[in-house]
Amino acid sequence: MKVFRIIVAVAAFVAFAIIVQTQTRPTPPPANVAIIDSALFTDEKAGIARVMVAMQALEARFQPLRTELRGMRERLSTMRSDIQKKRQVQEPTLTAQQTEAADRLEVEIKRKAEDAQASYQKENMAVLEPLQNDIGTALTAYAQAKGITLLIDANRVPIIYAAANVDITKDFIADYNRTHPAAAAPTTRPAAAPATRPARP
Repeated sequence: MKVFRIIVAVAAFVAFAIIVQTQTRPTPPPANVAIIDSALFTDEKAGIARVMVAMQALEARFQPLRTELRGMRERLSTMRSDIQKKRQVQEPTLTAQQTEAADRLEVEIKRKAEDAQASYQKENMAVLEPLQNDIGTALTAYAQAKGITLLIDANRVPIIYAAANVDITKDFIADYNRTHPAAAAPTTRPAAAPATRPARP
């Protein structure tokens, strides 16, 4: 009987301690968690209009350079093919000259492609970085207005499961497109040709 009374007394004390602790320690408000998939910002049909306009303008600027490189590669392919076909029926000296010319063109293509890639990356950062900052600011304001205390980007953090009602991607994109309408695409100008590197001896 005494043992039973001791157990009851201890249980009552523990229960009281829990109640006191609950009453004296402030309970943090439940986190309002949401997820967003930033990969959808660049969706051609359902993405952020400003992003699409900027990307399309950038692609248009570099299209002439891509066309030029494609033409150079086609010319190199034709040169290599002709060398193979005529190797057995023409003077070795002429074949050597043609091979040397093809090799020079191949080096030129490689250098031009590398310079074009570097120029594209530089232009891409100059165009999209300010836009990314603007979207980040708008996203923070959106989350604060909606009372969101934790926002996770599903494009950066693997999500195992999330209820549909916590995904704010479509709603944010619609809100951003409404409050930040895309201006008409600016008149594009061809990308500047990369500076020609001096030929190696």
